[in-house]
Amino acid sequence: MSLSWFVFAAVAPMLLLAPFLQRAAVGPGWWRGLPSAALVGWSLLDFVVITIAGAVVWRVPGWWTLLVAALAGAVNGLLWNRTVRAAVLPARVHWARVPVAPFVVALALAIPLTAQVVTSSPAYQVGVFRPLLLDRRLPSSVPYAVIVIGPHNSRYDGRPAVDPLVETFSYAGRDAAGRPKPYVARDTHRSLGSSSELLDQQVRALHARTGRPVALLGESEGAMVGRTYLRDHPSSPVKALLMFSPLVRAARVYYPPEDAAAGWGIAPGWQLRGIFALAARLSGGSDSPDEPFIRSLMENAPFYRFQTMCPVPGIRVIAFLPTVSATELPPGPYTQIPVYEVPALHGGLLGRPDISDRAVEFLSGADLQSKRREYGTFQLLGAAWQVPTLAVTINPVWRGHVSPGPPFSRGRLCGK
Repeated sequence: MSLSWFVFAAVAPMLLLAPFLQRAAVGPGWWRGLPSAALVGWSLLDFVVITIAGAVVWRVPGWWTLLVAALAGAVNGLLWNRTVRAAVLPARVHWARVPVAPFVVALALAIPLTAQVVTSSPAYQVGVFRPLLLDRRLPSSVPYAVIVIGPHNSRYDGRPAVDPLVETFSYAGRDAAGRPKPYVARDTHRSLGSSSELLDQQVRALHARTGRPVALLGESEGAMVGRTYLRDHPSSPVKALLMFSPLVRAARVYYPPEDAAAGWGIAPGWQLRGIFALAARLSGGSDSPDEPFIRSLMENAPFYRFQTMCPVPGIRVIAFLPTVSATELPPGPYTQIPVYEVPALHGGLLGRPDISDRAVEFLSGADLQSKRREYGTFQLLGAAWQVPTLAVTINPVWRGHVSPGPPFSRGRLCGK
């Protein structure tokens, strides 16, 4: 499943609705007719200005933030003046008797729903998980035995790797002979803690069979399983972790379980359940906002938000990040481990020959690091449109598991 769809599905409805909602605030009959070209132009310019202003606000130091924010507010006020003028005094209204706005609102709601239907449909989901590393022998320079951990909604058909030193992690556990069982998409919905315990059994069996230290290669959910494993089993035979498309700064929002009567995010939680239920009916998928994998992320937000991209003593760790991840992240430092940034969407990196080669180089002892200039730029340009982060000190569920440091500060990253 690619999370990139949700980034695009969030921005498109906003741009589509903007000129229609501008008219709704200033005059009657806003729901009929098309907005003028001038109104569309001013709305788009406002989007550009807010995007740039958000980037500058995050970029400037200290008290300059207030000055830039005040200037951005003044410019936004001037743009609002021109936008209202274009809405109240349009040169000409096309389709003046047609109720266009309700259709556009319905279309805006359909865009994220369609994205969810597409990404949760069995036809779109990851097929049989078979990364390139399973079809090649490890060079003699690699000192590890390797376990590859698949992403959310992946499937495994039970075929072994070409190299006996390499195994696929099974979300369904091992059979009586100790081999990884085939698994289906629903098996990947288990909690991260449960997957970590299954992984421990497979790690220790592989280590006992080969006598080698173990390296974990995980993609998306698989990366989070690997990172959870290192937290839960600090004295394991694992000596290297390679994360591909990990969920960086995950769990910045929260909604309580389905049976809760109150809590932070209770209304958005039920909205999500409605969207997922409708998407499941239309697509035949089985994704749910309450599946154990998602709940385990949110219930342990302080760890996944602040510790995922942190060093682990005695373990070689690297993260391969697609550049689209930058638009999902607030600006600023997000890692204290080596990263290899790749122009790509979320997911699928283990299926690329170039990334597979870089992974083998890292396993052979090479120190890899590749930061792309545009990554930080994308972070800044997405800053104005980030969902506000829920402070970890506010939610009672997270209290007692919070890293030291002021709320929303960089000091919490990798804090102990």
